[in-house]
Amino acid sequence: MIRSRWRPELGLAAVVLVLGVLVVVGTLDVSAAASQLGIGPRFFPMLVGGAMVLIGLFYVADVLRGGHGDPEESEDVDAEAPTDWRSLALVSGIFLAFAALLDLLGWIAGASLLFFGLSVALGAEHKLRAAVIAVIMGVATYLLFVNGLGVNLPGGVFAP
Repeated sequence: MIRSRWRPELGLAAVVLVLGVLVVVGTLDVSAAASQLGIGPRFFPMLVGGAMVLIGLFYVADVLRGGHGDPEESEDVDAEAPTDWRSLALVSGIFLAFAALLDLLGWIAGASLLFFGLSVALGAEHKLRAAVIAVIMGVATYLLFVNGLGVNLPGGVFAP
């Protein structure tokens, strides 16, 4: 009997490898002057992307040679349970909607909907509490990034 080489671990390894390549290729377009230390804005993204490519390559090789992930002893997970495709599709759809609507809605509204949608999709029992926490998280992350780190986030519907 011929055993298929495709396993979920190989899918994850391929995703890590592809994301690493995308980070490296995307970083090649960055053009800005280097600092006095010679480290420019490309350094850390290239470091992370290169590490992801190496890890992805090693992971692919390990999986193809028979390696597999074992659940941790402390995990309360049934490794033999089937995949919950409904939850996977909901979470993926919520992230895609967030990415598509971020500029239109802005960070506060978009992130609040993201946090609320994820909590409901993953089984939050108290929807009102989830909504309140989602709005608090949306506002808090906005203030942290804009005021604390000086990063401009889309204002969307709340833009002046």
